Amino acid sequence: MSYEPYEPYRPQTTPPRGDAADRRGRWRTAAVVMGAWIALLWVLEAVDTATGNALDTYGVSPRDLSELRDVLPMSFLHGGFAHLASNTLPLLILGFLAALGGIRRFAAVVVTIMLVAGLGVWLTAPSHSITLGASGVVFGLFGYLVVRGFVDRRPWDVVLGLVVAVVYGSILWGVLPTDSGISWQCHLFGLLGGVLAAFAFRRGRV
Repeated sequence: MSYEPYEPYRPQTTPPRGDAADRRGRWRTAAVVMGAWIALLWVLEAVDTATGNALDTYGVSPRDLSELRDVLPMSFLHGGFAHLASNTLPLLILGFLAALGGIRRFAAVVVTIMLVAGLGVWLTAPSHSITLGASGVVFGLFGYLVVRGFVDRRPWDVVLGLVVAVVYGSILWGVLPTDSGISWQCHLFGLLGGVLAAFAFRRGRV
């Protein structure tokens, strides 16, 4: 009779994915999403310019029922490359920070902001005006990031929101009717849409 050394049973387990890998995945996904979004905006503006601003007709004209279909498209269009350039960097940064919280949640937040901003413009903008641009989304993401940490009760997101408030807080002047060529209505309702989204899509709901 022969004896083999006793080997204790060791169950085979798959090592859990580390937090660092999860973070890298979120950062990569957020970067790809925002890069694609910004690229799309620039392509659309190039097409708009090449077609004699034909896409500008998809901006929102107030209180016209047929224009309700444009409350979402208006956020993808701009009144020229200078207009788009002024929105690109804040949209890229704030969008990236918001997307780190998860793409499903981010998509729900952005659609909410676009709807609230677009409907607000449709209801309150001056007659015979056409409103377009992503600035409502910029204001919405600002409001969302500032409020989200307090709603979710996550210290890191509170700190992030405070940093965003300090760095971008001056944009709040844009919700005041100080320039007839700027849609303060889009800014104001975009901001309100972001705050609403922070409550509607708090952590665990999406």
